[in-house]
Amino acid sequence: MLSRLMPSPQTDPELGPLRPGLVFSFFNAMTWQIAIGTPLVLFAEQLGAGADQVGLAYSMVFLLTPVQILSTALLPRFGYKRLMLGGWGIRTLLLVVPISLAVLAPQIGVRSWMASTLVGAIFFFCLFRAIGLAALMPWFYAIIPPSARGRYFSSDSILSGVSSVLTLLVCAGLFAVLPVYTALGLQYGIALGGSIWSFYVLRRLPDGPAPEPISLRVVLRALPRIVTRRSEFRRYLFLSLLCFAATSPISPFLAYYLKTAQHLAPGWIMGLEVVRYGGVIVAALVIRRRIDAVGARPFMLLSLGLYLGLSLFWLVFVRSGLGGLPGLVAAYLILGVAGTTWAVGNLTYLPKLIPVEQRTLMISVYGAFTALVAGLATIGWGWVLRPGGAVVGIDPWRFQVFFAITMGCAAFISFQLARRPEPDAEPATPLMVVNAFLRPTRAVSYLINLVEPPPPSVRSKANQPKAE
Repeated sequence: MLSRLMPSPQTDPELGPLRPGLVFSFFNAMTWQIAIGTPLVLFAEQLGAGADQVGLAYSMVFLLTPVQILSTALLPRFGYKRLMLGGWGIRTLLLVVPISLAVLAPQIGVRSWMASTLVGAIFFFCLFRAIGLAALMPWFYAIIPPSARGRYFSSDSILSGVSSVLTLLVCAGLFAVLPVYTALGLQYGIALGGSIWSFYVLRRLPDGPAPEPISLRVVLRALPRIVTRRSEFRRYLFLSLLCFAATSPISPFLAYYLKTAQHLAPGWIMGLEVVRYGGVIVAALVIRRRIDAVGARPFMLLSLGLYLGLSLFWLVFVRSGLGGLPGLVAAYLILGVAGTTWAVGNLTYLPKLIPVEQRTLMISVYGAFTALVAGLATIGWGWVLRPGGAVVGIDPWRFQVFFAITMGCAAFISFQLARRPEPDAEPATPLMVVNAFLRPTRAVSYLINLVEPPPPSVRSKANQPKAE
């Protein structure tokens, strides 16, 4: 099994030279699960952050996604490998900040500047992540043979999934047996170790051919036409913006609410995250076997129905606590199913709306817009949900309003989507996005790729490993 997931040059001549990329996926998952996941929310809350600061910190990964488009201008000068390593290297150094805060807080007490310092560190972490990410997918597409991409990304998803679940279990265990700041310090130490090792194995990958990204002038000239011209793509873009605005804030504010209002222990919250990933895995196993035969739209409608039902549950739970811990477990499981069902359906549905000759540009525009709106919505709701005065937490009544609005959005999008038949576009292959199953709301950041694929002859030469 391991030889299939991480092949050697002897067992798989095509993927063998790319084994460091699969090792990268395993260790990189350790980093993002902690650095910009639920542990970040719990760390910010522990430092006295309000809902607005939690929303700001969690939204950075979305808000800075458009930086990827600007960073493509650096590719001709630095190349894939140097740009990726530069972004990932600086990103790694920034993880020292939360580790230092975890050491300082129990010694000198929580100070007002600590939460802001954590948010600032995450801002720069996500900034340099976005710069490096501008090279990641174009680089991998340039060095992975087309005939091996399915196998590579399948192995990538499995390894990232295993790493993610193990990381969440370790985080839950650390919270259960250690003081909270010790647990957080060790968790961010794990994130730092994973990032260092990710950087090391990336250096062993061969570089791709000199990239020729689409000019930013071309993007700026085409953007008004793409957004304003009547088309099925524009209608679907607006529905997607509404969907991401309604659903992206759910995960961080649920964790924050359960910690501040329900006083649930951090270990239990991380345990619920493990349950959510159980839902992700269940959805991935079911959908991948049926989506080609059934089509994408039924699964997207199912996802919206689940979000509607979940919003109703959370509205009642916030009001009365109905369901208790068993209800929380079921709700988190369904949340994982809903997110992955939408993500995979979206990646299958979207290419059917776009002409082949405009696919690279329009998908990148879609990814940038949806990520930006997801970030702005999370920031906006953070400001709305905070209670008045100096109280830290979430206003229960406003949180109920949030879920009522999410219900309305899910119902409206379902109605609009059901009215339109799914486009019949057989040649449109689904988009392959790294970690789409694992991070459904963040998968859109991987859609930004303004580099046209190199010719097959150039790509085959790029696959030859270079001596380091």
